[in-house]
Amino acid sequence: MPQAPLSTARLLLTPLAPEHLDHEIELDTDPQVMRYLFNGRPRPRADIVEAHHRRLVVAQDHPGLGYWTGFLDGAFVGWWVLLPVLDDGVARPDEAEVGYRLLPRFWRQGLASEGSIALLHQAFTGLGLQRVIAQTMAVNEASRATMSKIGLRYLRTFHETWDEPIAGYEHGEVEYAVSRDEWLAKHPA
Repeated sequence: MPQAPLSTARLLLTPLAPEHLDHEIELDTDPQVMRYLFNGRPRPRADIVEAHHRRLVVAQDHPGLGYWTGFLDGAFVGWWVLLPVLDDGVARPDEAEVGYRLLPRFWRQGLASEGSIALLHQAFTGLGLQRVIAQTMAVNEASRATMSKIGLRYLRTFHETWDEPIAGYEHGEVEYAVSRDEWLAKHPA
């Protein structure tokens, strides 16, 4: 199944395409956006270009999964992802990870939740996945609130090794999840 465009009451989510690179650069060079990611700083353009090419391949290698670029009334908002969960480089067959990255001017408007709910619906009713997870830094309260709002439940806190630790790393990462049965009980197809 190819990656499908999705829409919500306010958003148009289109599969990531080569012409979206400038949007990714805008997103990944914003210090507020990158606060809890990678080394906590904006990414250099060359790194973003390389990441863009890797992101495009996800949809080719994992049909139905990938990155979606979000627009509100034609304005770029950010991107949403439904990515394979890997064990030693091998994708788990019935599981994916949901995520989002939005420009600060679109924060706290319910858009991260709205786009994520569309991806969860796609994951469970369109792709037949059995479980979706999400992860963030424990100190990223806004992202954790979004995960709870969209129906994921807290599973665990874990610690990773950071080459360049950023503020809050010592509190670890958190993982949330929802199963297909849990999702469909609250959102009948």
